[in-house]
Amino acid sequence: MTLVLDPFYLIVDNAASVRRLVPLGVKLVQLRIKGESDAAIARQIREAKICCEQHGAQLVVNDHWRLAIAEGCTFVHLGQDDLAGADLAAIRQAGLRLGVSTHDHSELHQALSAAPDYVALGPIFPTVLKQMPWAPQGLRRITEWKQLIGGIPLVAIGGLTVDRVPGVLDAGADSAAVVTDILRHPDPEQQTRRWIALTRMMG
Repeated sequence: MTLVLDPFYLIVDNAASVRRLVPLGVKLVQLRIKGESDAAIARQIREAKICCEQHGAQLVVNDHWRLAIAEGCTFVHLGQDDLAGADLAAIRQAGLRLGVSTHDHSELHQALSAAPDYVALGPIFPTVLKQMPWAPQGLRRITEWKQLIGGIPLVAIGGLTVDRVPGVLDAGADSAAVVTDILRHPDPEQQTRRWIALTRMMG
């Protein structure tokens, strides 16, 4: 059965942000935590999972597939490096859905070989979150990627703002992933509401 993703895909780096923003109506959220111990990450996964279950949201755990399995999660997202070292059989056996990051054609080939439930493409626009070795992909690449992957959902990520969402979805993305436009906004709650309203209107 083909996965249907919410067009608004929030990415946060702690469970507190999940508790703060998911109750506003977020239906798809990724917990992406770096640089903490497994025990600390497991605690945050647990907190985020409870919140998402209470509000009917889908929680995606970034990279930490072993912890996702241990905590009974249903979705994991892997970058290319993590994909190479992951036990895909164990992930599937645990019933986890899988999202995979891609930045070029060779990475797309690698991603598709893992039979992902969605493919992410980025960065679409310049991003301030981290230094990227890849040039911005632009809207045309979204259309190309969607043609290449067919019915697999496509997530666009990187430099997305609420003003850029219509162009991204019109270009063929099924879901628009956002980090800084919300987390670094002076009023994250109000910006989350703006994203929800716009994406629901377009969906």
